[in-house]
Amino acid sequence: MPDARLLKAPMTDALILDEAAQQRGLSSPPDASASSGFRPAMPPEAPLAMPVQDLGRWDPSARRVPSRPELRPWAARAFVFGGAVALTAYGTWQMYEVISVSGGATALQYVLLGLFTLTFSWIALAFTASILGFLALLRNRRTAAVPTTLSGRTAVVMPVYNEATARTFAAVQAMREEVEATGLGGHFDWFVLSDTTQPDAWIAEERAFLSLREELGPGARLYYRHRPKNHHRKAGNIGDFVTRWGAAYDHMLVLDADSLLSGTCITGLTAAMEADPDAGIVQSLPLIINRNTLFARVQQFAARIYGPVIATGLTIWSGRDGNYWGHNAIIRTRAFAEACGLPDLEGRPPFGGHVLSHDFVEAALIRRAGWGVTMLPLLAGSYEESPPTLIDLSVRDRRWAQGNLQHARVIGAAGLALPSRQHFATGIAGYLASPLWLAQLVIGIALVLQTAWVRPEYFSAEFGLTPVWPRFDPVRALQLFGLTMGILLAPKFLGLLLALVDGPTRKGSGGAIRLVLSFLIEILLSALIAPIAMLIQSGSVFRILAGQDTGWNPQRRDDGSIPLSDIVRRHRWHTVLGLLTGGAAFAIATSLFLWMSPTILGLVLAIPLSWASGQLAWGLALRRRGLLGTPEERDPPPVALRAAALAARNAMLGLDEANALIALHAEPRLAHDHAAMLPQAAGRPRGTIDADRTLAQAKVIEAETVAEARAWLKPKECMALLHDRALLDRLTRLRAS
Repeated sequence: MPDARLLKAPMTDALILDEAAQQRGLSSPPDASASSGFRPAMPPEAPLAMPVQDLGRWDPSARRVPSRPELRPWAARAFVFGGAVALTAYGTWQMYEVISVSGGATALQYVLLGLFTLTFSWIALAFTASILGFLALLRNRRTAAVPTTLSGRTAVVMPVYNEATARTFAAVQAMREEVEATGLGGHFDWFVLSDTTQPDAWIAEERAFLSLREELGPGARLYYRHRPKNHHRKAGNIGDFVTRWGAAYDHMLVLDADSLLSGTCITGLTAAMEADPDAGIVQSLPLIINRNTLFARVQQFAARIYGPVIATGLTIWSGRDGNYWGHNAIIRTRAFAEACGLPDLEGRPPFGGHVLSHDFVEAALIRRAGWGVTMLPLLAGSYEESPPTLIDLSVRDRRWAQGNLQHARVIGAAGLALPSRQHFATGIAGYLASPLWLAQLVIGIALVLQTAWVRPEYFSAEFGLTPVWPRFDPVRALQLFGLTMGILLAPKFLGLLLALVDGPTRKGSGGAIRLVLSFLIEILLSALIAPIAMLIQSGSVFRILAGQDTGWNPQRRDDGSIPLSDIVRRHRWHTVLGLLTGGAAFAIATSLFLWMSPTILGLVLAIPLSWASGQLAWGLALRRRGLLGTPEERDPPPVALRAAALAARNAMLGLDEANALIALHAEPRLAHDHAAMLPQAAGRPRGTIDADRTLAQAKVIEAETVAEARAWLKPKECMALLHDRALLDRLTRLRAS
């Protein structure tokens, strides 16, 4: 057991460790921060005020006046929204004709009509926006010119949270090298902002940072900061940087841990920001690269072929009222500080607490303050990665669902531009669409069941000689189904058409025949996966509405498959539901079974589909045959090749494999530099006990070897030790074994 003197109240922590050290013939712990020969991990602080915004009140006079008149795309908005309204009205009328074939409709049929109208309006809006994007891209697919000069300073910030260090720092180094090659590297500083909560990952980040900074030399302009508490998660991470160092930079280019931007893209975004004095955020369109599993390759192909059509249409009708996706975008630092201090929402999660999907809210607030939010969908060189499997996507999607539904608390905030509210509404509708579709299926089954088995005993509200039967017009129903599918799939067909007429895209995707085959494979797999995703999203929405918080789990970014047992556990009820629904539909009516067969088939095959989605071999087999290919896969961007080579080198160095305690014990210089990077600890209030720190102290005093300390310390206790210079010194004095 630990020495009983550890519990004596008058002793300070340092004296306790000093006394224990003297018992073993050791000296007192030194103050690492006072040691010489260590370059600070961060530049001198340059504080910038970031006041918390009031969502309930807004003074219009506080809105800045643009330096030049703003031209709003009224014609584009009239086309997109007017066209969507007209299509929805026509679809609703056709649906009414389907259900009122007998001269009237029942209450249940009116419910079905309402659900259909909501879901149809969602796809109609996407359709009209895609038409706009298609026409624009058909006329012009030119990219912006490469800048030769810049004037301001930009901080490139990469927030990380328990990520694979080898890949993270490889990406930073590759992007930095590309920017340096443009001759404009002196305008950029590079920051890795860590919110990591795992001890091994934290020390791995520091090892990678120190090694890379030493490799780059005195002019590295590479910095690293670890937050002891990841308050408000990514938004808090960025906010901490802005309030402490933001005044030193005109702009910040915000990345994700899987972001990869070419040098010309980074300088192009910066030049676009400098050329527009009214711009607050300039967003790029990230394309997915480096994906090899079957599921990820489907996503990669879809994003490359269909994404530009959708994004361009969104850009045109949004104008300067655009949106922000949280990464691969450049932000005017002072504008962000003045306008984007996020308040905590009243109540508890999932609808209260800190804002989860902060990016939409930050775009709305910076627009409220009078700054523009724009997108450059034709700027090449912006990349990201995607989840490798359906289950990995569902984990991320659960968090996004909560964030978007939480926007129901923000959509009515004072002073927001109408398009900003539309962005919120679109995000909310995107997640409500799944339970609405599910409800539509359930109501449809109930109506068919009522028609087949229940004799009506009611008459219309007006006098009549015949009852109102819940009947359908099969011919109109088939026509309406065709119209719905056409509108739903139109953005994909438009993207395919653009790819076929664009020579480099067509050749880069394997030629016209392979491109069309890839299109058909994507359509088939997406159709089969859609009902599974519908149930997953519906379950997420129901749990959120029931008050369940999602938390914040790190995203898995490698191509490793998920164990079959986990897949069966996650999808067994989907399969059971598919079998029960199929059996019931067939028993009720053959026509109902045929109508629901795509949904039934997807659910019945949920387990094998999910398993296949994560199979690297299946994805690579399609790649060898040139299917689901993209131009970036056929001719990889230099920055991606360089990042892959650096990641392989870093992996060989074992950055992600070393145990934190063993690494600090074995490398005195690493232990010294780690201690020097720690912030000055706040004094412990009298009468309070940090349980994790106290247990870590007791265990490290009792341990005689670092192996014992490693075995005894739990993860939170290990983190407490890594934050304490005195405990670190005690650790380094233990025997190895």
